[in-house]
Formats: sequence, C-alpha cells, structure tokens
Amino acid sequence: MKKQIPNFITLLNLFFGCMAIMSAFQAGTMASVEESGAITIEIPPAIYYASLYIALAGLMDFFDGFVARLLKVSSDMGKQLDSLADVVSFGVAPAFIVLQFLRLSMASDVNALATNSVWSFAAFIIPMAGAYRLARFNIDTQQTTYFKGVPIPMIGILTAAFPLIYWQAQASFMNKFMLSPLFWYAYILIVSALMVMKTPMLALKGLGHKKSLILPLILVVLEVLITAIFFKWLAIPFGFIGYCLVSLLYKKTITQ
Repeated sequence: MKKQIPNFITLLNLFFGCMAIMSAFQAGTMASVEESGAITIEIPPAIYYASLYIALAGLMDFFDGFVARLLKVSSDMGKQLDSLADVVSFGVAPAFIVLQFLRLSMASDVNALATNSVWSFAAFIIPMAGAYRLARFNIDTQQTTYFKGVPIPMIGILTAAFPLIYWQAQASFMNKFMLSPLFWYAYILIVSALMVMKTPMLALKGLGHKKSLILPLILVVLEVLITAIFFKWLAIPFGFIGYCLVSLLYKKTITQ
C-alpha cells in the first residue's frame, strides 16, 4: 500500500495541473474602450487561480519524490507517472496562461479584429518542448546528479509568476511590456530552447556529491529573498535567471 502513496501525490500534481488549465481557459479577455479611444485591458481573476494551482502542482511534484525516497519505494512506474503529470501541470497549463496573454496583447491592438488568432497557438510550443525533454530524461541514464536542459517544473513556475507580476505592477511600462506579442513570442522560443538543450544544469539531488555548488546555490536563494522584499513576484524571474547563470558558470563542476 505504501508504494502507492508517492503515486497518489503525483496524481494530485496532475489534478492541480488540470485545475490550472480550466482556470486559464475560462479566464477570457476583459477589454474596455475609453472615451479617448484608448483600450484598457484587464486580466480576469480566474487566471490568477491558474498560477495558484500550478504552484500547488509544483509542491506536489517536490513531495512525491521526497516521500518516495523517504519510504524507499521509488519505481519506474512512478517515474513515468511523474513525467505524464509534469507535462500537463508545467507544460500544457502554462501554455494556456501564455495563450491568454497573447490574446490580451492582440485585444489591446486597434486592429485586433483583423488579427488571426492562429498566431496565439505558438504558446503550445512550450508543452511540445517539455514533452520532448521529459521523454529524453526518462531514457537518459546520465541525469542522475544533474539535468540536461532546464527542468520543466521551473518553466511552469516561471510562467505562473507572470499573471501575478502583471497584477502587482502599477507602472504602465511593465503592463505594456507584458502586453507585447513580441515579448511572448521571444519567451516561448527561449524557454522551449532552454528545455531541449543538452547543457548541464544544477539539480538539488546532486548537491550531496558536489559541496562546491552549495555556496552558489545559497547566493541564488539570497538573491530571490532580497528581490522578493523589493520587487515581490519579480523575484521568481530573477531567481530563474540566477539559477541559469550559476549552472552555466559551474557546468564543468556539475558534470564531474
């Protein structure tokens, strides 16, 4: 019976991923035209729940592996189930958030009615890249103490932060920046490339064998905490960038 406990937690990961998809899909678009002719864009509250559900999925993704190691019941089935849940919670669900932002950015354009919605489907490149990365991970015997490419849960959490960043941002510059289709197209390409690349990336499971990486990781954590005090949710993108930089700077140490 205890063998199924980590699998149940993994299924909770999948459940929250499905809830995130439902919330993001139902968010819709809220736009109003002022007397001056300017278009005001608002994000419906439902999309913020999508961020919350992805965060809960991330929590379950952490605990399923932790519990499996604690109970010593790791299995190949658990590994496959974890990947299936991850592609939904951190690939498909974040893609719907990006899709909604692309729709919002198009709605802010005065020529929105003439814009083909097919351009927003570029968001689905993210789960495609994530699925490819997970499939490669499942058959790669080298990724025991480090990752090749950025793990998909990080991309999911990063994407989930953007509705919260948009919500907290009072500056019109930040809001306009996040309502730019060019920003989202660049984001899609960058995070997809980061997932499928083969560059060694730091993994917590490898710290026990590489003590020299503990200090750089602590610096990243401190960066996140300090950034959170002054910039709140922007701490997540800053932390992500810090993680990538540390992994690139210490890639030789990571693979030793």
